[in-house]
Amino acid sequence: MHEIVTNFQFLLVEIERQLEATQAVVEKHDERRIAKIESRDDYIDNLKSVIENACFATLHGEERLTSPEMAKLRALNIIGNNLERVGDHLVNVVRQTRHYDDPECIKRYAYKPFFAEVRKALEWTPRAVLERDMAAALKICRCELQLDRLYKEQFDRIRDELRSGFQTGDLLTTLFIFRYLERMGDALLNVGEAAIFAITGDKFKIHQFTALKDILTEGGHELPLSEIDFASIWGTRSGCRIGRVADRDGDGVTHREVIFKDGDTAKLRQEAANIARWDSLRPGLAPRVEAFREGKKSSSMLVELLPGQTIQDIAVGGDAALLRRALTALCRTVGEIWTGSLSPVPVPAGAMAQLRARLPEVLSVHPGLKSVRRAIGACALPSLDEAIAAAEDVEGRLAAPYAVLLHGDYNSNNILYDVTEDRIHYIDLHRSAEGDAAQDVSVFMISNFRLPIFDAVRRRLLNAISTEFFTFARSFAARHGDASFEMRLALGLARSLITSTRFELSERFSRLMFARGMYLLSRVAGHTGDTSGFRLPLAAVCY
Repeated sequence: MHEIVTNFQFLLVEIERQLEATQAVVEKHDERRIAKIESRDDYIDNLKSVIENACFATLHGEERLTSPEMAKLRALNIIGNNLERVGDHLVNVVRQTRHYDDPECIKRYAYKPFFAEVRKALEWTPRAVLERDMAAALKICRCELQLDRLYKEQFDRIRDELRSGFQTGDLLTTLFIFRYLERMGDALLNVGEAAIFAITGDKFKIHQFTALKDILTEGGHELPLSEIDFASIWGTRSGCRIGRVADRDGDGVTHREVIFKDGDTAKLRQEAANIARWDSLRPGLAPRVEAFREGKKSSSMLVELLPGQTIQDIAVGGDAALLRRALTALCRTVGEIWTGSLSPVPVPAGAMAQLRARLPEVLSVHPGLKSVRRAIGACALPSLDEAIAAAEDVEGRLAAPYAVLLHGDYNSNNILYDVTEDRIHYIDLHRSAEGDAAQDVSVFMISNFRLPIFDAVRRRLLNAISTEFFTFARSFAARHGDASFEMRLALGLARSLITSTRFELSERFSRLMFARGMYLLSRVAGHTGDTSGFRLPLAAVCY
């Protein structure tokens, strides 16, 4: 680590020298100085490579590193790469000065503030990285905003002056110089965010970090962020940044934990509204919103960290007794929710429209699925388009006789079971709405099917989850006069099987899901007689 830090400091000093030399060339063109700047760029490249190689060698070496040490190494590697980018931009600036007819042209514009901002960021970098100074890291990040502002001012002025047709070549050269100076801000933003990563141990964009800091204060978390334990929760496909935040004292004892979410304003606003709606229907089922900060494009909120394990984790863990208790609680809870929210308003089935909407994503990952030729002996089977069209004809005549409140993203990892209280909790509720119960049932069943788990014991548990939940849902439908439930469920399962292939890169498993989805479509399209006589081939969704 000492060698890496030493070379990092040398790299920083060299970039500062290049910055001063570049400003001098801008103020007075000097070919000898330009040549020296160009030659020193090779030394900067070498330093960056030395740091990079040393970081990887240390990470993969025999010495066992702590998490903070690993974060610092990764940050130093990122910062080294971005400082080298700053050096490249400085070389480009001096090369642009060769194109001037009048080298004094740039002196009519405010170029010095650009150099001053970059200089300040470089001065703050050692404190941010080596001394873990959060304030210095944030100042580096804010330099990017200042450089953007400075560039906009000069851009607007030069654009207006270009209309005169006077000194257009020199004006364009000046604009290119300002553009390279502005691009240094992007690299410095990466430096600042890497420093934040070294301090917190987690990667943040600056707007996410600011949102976290502000909303924690609003939510009553008064500790400095350097004393807050933040752990990202990966695996979400929503585009939201999600993390688990814990207040810990000096002895490492946790006093309070919450979930931080930052993402699209419309999604988070909808989720907050849905949480309130679920709370009015069944208090305690959904997490409590502790704080919400709304922005134009992105917003953030803190929500209660609910106790328990997800149904998925319980199944993967292989504890059959615990899974039995969880499923009993789940069916009891869902039955009460559906009964309490039931509205006698027919709901059209919409699985095929959802399938059509997601097909482009499926085919971008697995383009071969569209042209798969299938046959049984000499009998050709329908193509994907033909199968969907045939199922659409049937679906147009189907409707649920009632609507219930749906979770909307009813994957088994969005359902928690608290064994202490023997109760179910829901998370990730931004898609909740009234609809056909078959929608949630199909999503839940396929979320178990598509898990990449193939040992016999745990796979039997996953099959048991789907089978038991299907049995419960079918009984509920029968009690409430829903004669077409199994047919609509088959269409929902087909949709979920086929669209799930966009998240699966294994060609074999993707084709297996696709084939089972196509089979269900053909069973629905080929059914004759009353819809109440249709029976779901449950084996198609048990692996």
